[in-house]
Amino acid sequence: MNSNLILFDGLCNFCNFWVNFIIDHDDKRYFKFAPLQSDIAQRILIEKKVDTLKMDSIILVVNDQVFFKSSATLQIAKKLNGFWKTLYIFSVVPSPLRDLIYDFVAKNRYKWFGKRETCRVPSKDEKERFFS
Repeated sequence: MNSNLILFDGLCNFCNFWVNFIIDHDDKRYFKFAPLQSDIAQRILIEKKVDTLKMDSIILVVNDQVFFKSSATLQIAKKLNGFWKTLYIFSVVPSPLRDLIYDFVAKNRYKWFGKRETCRVPSKDEKERFFS
């Protein structure tokens, strides 16, 4: 069930923008989604022994592998339609350097893009791709 699962901050407007972007550019429907605030995400994080400090990050679970921050975004980009997959070339940049940029945006995301009161509700067409 948690194969190719993106765990995201369901209250973050910026994160929800990117979830919509991924849905629009994932014609093969490779990814499923769950907000970090959901019970299923919490169970997966415990099962995968994820450090709670990393829960302020996008997390990609692919079978037994767990990717965080910029590594997760690059793994996701690799599966998207069009030229987005070429962004994977940035995986040659060491992750600590990539994550500096990621962490700066993540730290300011609520200030810059706002925060929702509740997690997003998937549309009827999206419902099969979301776990809550």
